[in-house]
Amino acid sequence: MNSRQRRGVILLLLSVVCALGAFAGVLSVIDDAESKVGPEVTAYRLKNNVKPYTPLATSQFEKIRMPKRWLSPNAVTDLLQIQGKTAVTTLRQGSLLQNDMIVDQPALRRGEQEVAIMIDAATGVAGKITPGSTVNVYATFEGEHDGAPDQSKIIVTDARVLDVGRMTALDPNADDRDQKPGDAVPITFALDSTDAQRVTYAESFAKRVRLALVAPGGSAGVPAKDRTYELAKDK
Repeated sequence: MNSRQRRGVILLLLSVVCALGAFAGVLSVIDDAESKVGPEVTAYRLKNNVKPYTPLATSQFEKIRMPKRWLSPNAVTDLLQIQGKTAVTTLRQGSLLQNDMIVDQPALRRGEQEVAIMIDAATGVAGKITPGSTVNVYATFEGEHDGAPDQSKIIVTDARVLDVGRMTALDPNADDRDQKPGDAVPITFALDSTDAQRVTYAESFAKRVRLALVAPGGSAGVPAKDRTYELAKDK
């Protein structure tokens, strides 16, 4: 082997060594990246907005893969978890689905319907009313004309609470100029058609709507004569 051949062999060996070194460097970078990112898992992202209390279906979500370490512990990783569930609040397009965004679909009795209204958190809920609670619904109305007394009315008794939503800031730009910004909670009831009209009317026109918790196993039936209160008539 002459000197030219020896130089060629040496250069070839050096090229192989450099290639192996580069390959080892790439493997090191990949291993480092994998160690920092970790294994990937399945998650589900919303294709479009979903309104509150809407039953959920697999067609509303798209499957994605993402590093497990970046996923919230309560993220939904199996769409079997949405069977028989509804959205507890507005679900935004592009959001990752999480367990605290969904609740069981309530079982309505014959003749009942779901009705959700916003209740002032400070005056109506106070964190003690939960799904399954029974409540009386009170509403305070202004007098029908100047000089007429304000009245407090029990408009519904023994209303069954299906769901208590997330606390939401009231709109400070609402049409009612007397409405001050605050917090409200969407409460969903199971009501017959008459009581459903009563609570929606109260939400729209009453100065305040309050809920009174009824003791478990009890009944809060109130005679018709005792359902309206005026301070002037209090003895």
